[in-house]
Amino acid sequence: MESLTSRMQGVQSPIIPVVGELIKNSPGTISLGQGVVFYSPPPEAIEFLPKFLTDAGNNLYKSVEGIPPLVTALAGKLQSFNRIEINEENCIVVTAGSNMGFMNAILAITNPGDEIILNTPYYFNHEMAIAMAGCRAVLVETDENYQLHPEAIAQAITPKTRAVVTISPNNPTGVVYSEATLRQVNEMCRTRSIYHVSDEAYEYFTYDGVKHISPAALAGSSKYTISLYSLSKAYGFASWRIGYMVIPKHLLVAVKKVQDTILICPPVVSQYAALGALQAKEEYLQENIGAIAQVRELVLESLKGLQGLCTITSANGAFYFFLKVHTEIDAFELVKRLIQEYKVAVIPGTTFGIDNGCYLRVAYGALQQETAKEGIYRLVQGLQNIVES
Repeated sequence: MESLTSRMQGVQSPIIPVVGELIKNSPGTISLGQGVVFYSPPPEAIEFLPKFLTDAGNNLYKSVEGIPPLVTALAGKLQSFNRIEINEENCIVVTAGSNMGFMNAILAITNPGDEIILNTPYYFNHEMAIAMAGCRAVLVETDENYQLHPEAIAQAITPKTRAVVTISPNNPTGVVYSEATLRQVNEMCRTRSIYHVSDEAYEYFTYDGVKHISPAALAGSSKYTISLYSLSKAYGFASWRIGYMVIPKHLLVAVKKVQDTILICPPVVSQYAALGALQAKEEYLQENIGAIAQVRELVLESLKGLQGLCTITSANGAFYFFLKVHTEIDAFELVKRLIQEYKVAVIPGTTFGIDNGCYLRVAYGALQQETAKEGIYRLVQGLQNIVES
C-alpha cells in the first residue's frame, strides 16, 4: 500500500502549512504570510450562540443550502452592498467557506477533461480544486499591473472551456478590477455560453476611493455568473467556516448533490454566529478595515526602501502586495532564508503559478501597526542583505 498512487499526486501541496512549519522551527518569526485579519468576530456573533443552544433541534441536520434566517439575511446584504437581487433566476447556497463554494461550482459545471481559465497569478486553492476534479486549468497572463487581459482570455476559450475565474479584490496581488473589465468578461461568458466564477472574498477591502464591483450585479448576468463570498476575512470568521454562493437557479440541484455528499449542511452553530455577525454595527467594519488601511499605508511607506531591488505594483484592495524581486534566487529558497535568518515569513510566488522570476506575496491583514512595522523592517533588511550580497 505504500506505493499507492492517486489523483492527489498531480495536485500541488498547499504552501501555508509548509511555511507554517518553517515558522514553528524559527521562534520569534513575524508572519507576513497567511491571509487572515487581526481582529475577532463582532460581539453580535457570540451573542447569537445561545439562540442555537436553546433549540435542541439545532443538533440535527439542517437544510443543505443553509438555515432560512441566514439565507434571508444574506439576500438583504447582497441587495444593499453588492446590488445583486435574488430572484427566480438565481439563489443562495451557504457553504463551509468560499473554497468549498469554488469546489461545489467546479464539480457542478464540469466533466473530467474540461477546462477552467485562471488568470495568473492565480489563487492556489482554485488551481488545486480544478486538478482534483480531473479538469485542466488554462492559465492566462495578466498585464504588468496584474490587470486582466480580456483579449487573451477570449483567445484561451476552447470547446472544452466551462468557466473563466476572476478574483477581485485579488489574492495574491491586491489589485481591483474595473467595472468595464468585469463587464467585458461577463459579455464574453454570455456569448460563449460559459460561466463567470467571481471570487469576492475580499469585497470589503478596498482603499483610496476604489469601489468593489460584483459581476452578478451587471444587467443580464444571473444565468451564467457564479459569485463566491466569505465571512472569514471581513468578519474575522476564519475558523468558523462560513461562506456562501450566489448561483444560477439551474445549478442548484447539482450543487446540492455535491454539498450533501461532502458536508450535508454547513455547521449550524456557525450559521447562527454568521447571522449575528451580519447584524453588527457599521462601525465594526469601518473601524477594523480602517485599521488595516492604516497598516497598509505604513507598509507602503516601508517598502519604498526596496526601490531598485523590487517592483512593487500598486494595489488598492485585499491586504496583499505582490513583489517582483530582481534576483536569480529561487523564490522558495528566498522565503526559507528570510525566515531562518531574518525571522520574517512571506509566501513564494511559485505557489500562485508564477515561475518566470522571483515573486513574493506580502500579507498585512493579520498585524497591528507596531508588529507590521517590525515585520516589514525585517523584510526590507533581509531582502537588501540577501539580494545585494
